[in-house]
Amino acid sequence: MPRIERLSPRLANQIAAGEVVERPASVVKELLENCLDSGATQIDIQVEQGGVKRIRVRDNGCGIDKEDLPLAVSRHATSKIKELDDLEAVGSLGFRGEALASIASVSRLTLKSAVPESAEGWQVETEGIDMAPQLSPVAHNQGTSVDVVDLFFNTPARRKFLKTEKTEFGRIHEVVRRLSLSHLDIGFRLEHNGRNVHSMNPCSSPAEQARRVASVCGGAFMEQALPIDEQSEHLRLWGWMGLPTFSRSQADLQYFYVNGRSVKDKVVSHAVRQAYQDVLYHGRHPAFVLFLEIDPAWVDVNVHPTKHEVRFRDSRSVHGFIYSALHRVIAQTRPGDSRAMEEPEISSPAISQPEPVQHSFGLREHTNAHIAAGAREQRPEYEAVSQNQIDDAIAKLAGSEPMPSLADAKEDEIPPLGFAIAQLKGIYVLAENAQGMVLVDMHAAHERITLEKMRLAWDGEGLASQPLLVPESFSVSSREADVAEENAETFARLGIQLERAGPETLLVRAVPVLLKQPQVEPLVRDVLSDILELGSSKRIELQINEILGNMACHNSVRANRKLAIPEMNALLREMEITERSGQCNHGRPTWTQMSLAELDKLFLRGR
Repeated sequence: MPRIERLSPRLANQIAAGEVVERPASVVKELLENCLDSGATQIDIQVEQGGVKRIRVRDNGCGIDKEDLPLAVSRHATSKIKELDDLEAVGSLGFRGEALASIASVSRLTLKSAVPESAEGWQVETEGIDMAPQLSPVAHNQGTSVDVVDLFFNTPARRKFLKTEKTEFGRIHEVVRRLSLSHLDIGFRLEHNGRNVHSMNPCSSPAEQARRVASVCGGAFMEQALPIDEQSEHLRLWGWMGLPTFSRSQADLQYFYVNGRSVKDKVVSHAVRQAYQDVLYHGRHPAFVLFLEIDPAWVDVNVHPTKHEVRFRDSRSVHGFIYSALHRVIAQTRPGDSRAMEEPEISSPAISQPEPVQHSFGLREHTNAHIAAGAREQRPEYEAVSQNQIDDAIAKLAGSEPMPSLADAKEDEIPPLGFAIAQLKGIYVLAENAQGMVLVDMHAAHERITLEKMRLAWDGEGLASQPLLVPESFSVSSREADVAEENAETFARLGIQLERAGPETLLVRAVPVLLKQPQVEPLVRDVLSDILELGSSKRIELQINEILGNMACHNSVRANRKLAIPEMNALLREMEITERSGQCNHGRPTWTQMSLAELDKLFLRGR
């Protein structure tokens, strides 16, 4: 066995660089995060040959003092944390104190900086095997600039794994786009090989914020996005979520930020997927730009060297809050709802931190109300109208004489979906509203209406249980048994009567009524797995939703069934007061609108 020896500073930094500096985009990310932490309002990025030849990042932030410059390029030196308590509640994007040292170990790095009201700036370079910093004066305005030249020149094996210049620059461009979304009040300018690629000015109004989001995500996204701003006592979720009809074949338009940090988290992904699961066509992915603000003490950002992952202290509460907020916005979007066309109004372009609290019980109590409700989640706008009122209104409308028409109604009396004119091929309802023509898939629309009625009735009764003739027992791990015992009330709300029969044995005495011939053991194991991983489970509700969806499909009007005009109008009025009526149970759209201007364009009128 060879003797133990201390690694040289350069080799230690190169090993660290293997975690932090994967490619040129990793360098840009680390440098931009330092710029943002410095309080900069304008950041310029210049890249040559996809970042391999040169990366230069310049900001107008607070700068670095002359005495601190040598420390800035040494390992584990930072101004952002000092004690363990600081690490427990990190409020900055960078905090590890190893990025510049790691970058310097695999490139030729020059760091220049000047603090406010200084007569001159200073620069530091790292040279030699021991990476000794060399300090010298330099002309420089307030702020900091970092020049990274010949990336991986001394680690050729790493350089061979890089992709083409176009691919590497594309990844740099994506890093800039992501950070520009999370810091709307900061200007960004990106150049590649001397050509201006992206130039974004600081945003000072909601309209400018919307334009920046459109420049990153595309104008089509903003045209079909719903603004969201939901807040609890200690959590805030704001941003833009795409309409279900604006779905993607890939999850390539999903931006989620926690306190301004771009993250990919399984708890967040699961909550978003569940909120959209009933309105997206199978195999499609939602589009969104969402910002979660949370007390830094409730989220651990020191999980991965690249800081792409986080761990929530109370994942159940965060999952419940995100799911409830998104689900509520989707549910309240109905025909004629103007939320999709509203100018997004965000109170502050910067990420504001909630005031610190002593414990997380308030957070858990707030969001547990949504989790405990399960399928009986609050639906304020929908529950305000009882089913009897709906039926009475439809009966009155269906029997009304004379038939309502657009010509007889005042402009402010025209309903969102207008008045029915005819039925096409026994499949579609043709209607006329104030904007132009409306076309409704009558089976898809009635399928959604039927499902929401069944859900409303089911929500009132809850998940009733049926006892098993022979209770079923099975073995689990001691950890799973502990979780089952601690969450006995959760299982009861799901319609499962579960007991602990031994240190590693569970006994199931009852299951939900709606689940026909359930496989008890796999079902309980799956629910336990969800609780262990996410802190909650909606697996049973999803199965029941699927059953109710199938029942609704079979109980809805079928194609080629002739409807009278009063019946068509009744269908339109019920769509206008039904949650999620823009999509059927399978995620297909239920109606479409064609304005008069679009019709004129189709027939070349006015040319």
